[in-house]
Amino acid sequence: MEPTGPGSATNRRNFLSLVGLGAAATVGSGLLAGCGGEVASTSDAQNLDRLAGLLPNQKDLPPGIPKPSIVGTRPVPDGYTEFPSSLVDAITEKPGAGGQQISAMTPAWGPAPPGLGQSQYLAAVNAELGVEVNFSVQDGNTYADKLNAMLGARDVPDLLCVPEWEVSKLPRFADATAALFEDLTDHLKGAGIDPYPMLATFPAGAWRNAFWNERLMAVPCPKDGPFPWALFYRKDLLDAAGATYPKTIDELFEVGKKVTDPAKGVWAFNDIFAMVQMFHKVPGTDDGWRLKPDGTPEFKYETPEYKQSVEFMAKVYQAGLVHPDLVASKGADSKQLIAGGKILFFQDGPGAWQTMQAEQQRITPGFNIQPVPIFSATGGDPLVWGDDNPISYTFVKKGLGKARVEELLRVVNWCSAPFGTREFDLREYGVEGKHHNRTATGPVKTDLGFKEIVNQYFFISGRSPVVQPYPQTPTYVRDMLGYSNEMVKFLEKDPWAGLKLEMPARYKASLVPTDDKVTDLLRGRRPISDLDTIISEWRNGGGDEAREFRAKALADAGR
Repeated sequence: MEPTGPGSATNRRNFLSLVGLGAAATVGSGLLAGCGGEVASTSDAQNLDRLAGLLPNQKDLPPGIPKPSIVGTRPVPDGYTEFPSSLVDAITEKPGAGGQQISAMTPAWGPAPPGLGQSQYLAAVNAELGVEVNFSVQDGNTYADKLNAMLGARDVPDLLCVPEWEVSKLPRFADATAALFEDLTDHLKGAGIDPYPMLATFPAGAWRNAFWNERLMAVPCPKDGPFPWALFYRKDLLDAAGATYPKTIDELFEVGKKVTDPAKGVWAFNDIFAMVQMFHKVPGTDDGWRLKPDGTPEFKYETPEYKQSVEFMAKVYQAGLVHPDLVASKGADSKQLIAGGKILFFQDGPGAWQTMQAEQQRITPGFNIQPVPIFSATGGDPLVWGDDNPISYTFVKKGLGKARVEELLRVVNWCSAPFGTREFDLREYGVEGKHHNRTATGPVKTDLGFKEIVNQYFFISGRSPVVQPYPQTPTYVRDMLGYSNEMVKFLEKDPWAGLKLEMPARYKASLVPTDDKVTDLLRGRRPISDLDTIISEWRNGGGDEAREFRAKALADAGR
């Protein structure tokens, strides 16, 4: 997988900014208004520990897979610093039955790739699959709208990718899974996974998250790491300015003032509010929940740490340290601004790191981005947000029949082959001489490769996660895993671990509008004194209901 938008926090925020309208619009009528039958409750808690007997059996990676160069501290994956000299054939028989096309919908960020009949990449992979997969590739920035419309109309493809960050914002999604998608429990539980050995290598935590209504409803796509956010900086430009990365919250503000020079068109930051919250140790579990000392759930809005982070971020905006095009929401691209030296610090998902470094070092000699190590603004150990939720889920359309479902699962299994296999190599890099050229340090994509390959097959699959090498950035794997293995020491504990919560619909619908109100406050369009009013509106609009639901879920689980 190209470590860019999919699963990165930048695109998560883009998704959430769009879900607000869809969520609000579906609360009254119900997401499944056209599905018929009795609608289930709008909130639900599953104790995943009780479902352990329904998990697929765990299997080792295929024989011949090389051992990793660097071991990650779980849930950080292992990493490889070089490509293997030879590749393993993981799957000997074509998974497809050679008949009816498979329809699939996946997201992409950037230009849409050529479709079936116009893509040498699709032709090559489909030939190996033994069946044509016909992709409807949708704009990742508007995928939420498409997904809402599709679920509401009961019009789903054979294979549907649903990003994990969408699920928490879709009212009555558990009802949608029961009405529209195949129950995969009996296909995959226990030894049922045996015909799909690539799927059996997935971490158990990823499978646990694929249960709805106490049934295994999807194939998860495990993440390459647990962290949603990082704060990157242009090390080359800070070095030239005689500055270094900040180690305290005061230093963050001071270095921001030092590097901001509007006369030269340079500002310090994009919107770094998520990282500011993390520095202040605002809770991040499930968008921001924790337990008070008396065991009562509280949301981040209600915590003193959140108020401190709001005050700090508002000060950053007031001091003019954020690029004005971003403040005005003029559609400026933070990645372009950091690449052009117009901002020196930017918040993004860790997946942005390698791709930007590889692209920009060709344009700007000496270009070097690095992540700021985590620190605490309030003393003591820092706090790092993260989880082992999958990147996305692949759902199978309901009612296709046993033989067709098994064919689809074989295709997903093929697409899930791990690093070091020929199947992985074709899925990631296409055909040698067309989509990539093989060098002494590994495959390098051609222009055709970048044009035609946009993770289509990745998003109908998963794979045992690793950090893989990239010839263009030979130090990336060591840098990434060195950073990640330090960050994971401070990973936030989740009081609701082992519970899958379908939050109340009113609460879900309240999150994006409330965040938008806070954004207005941060950017000076509302006074800071409005924060208490905003929080009160959130409580009345579903927050208190959500708190009671979370408390009951813990009590029911005996915690």
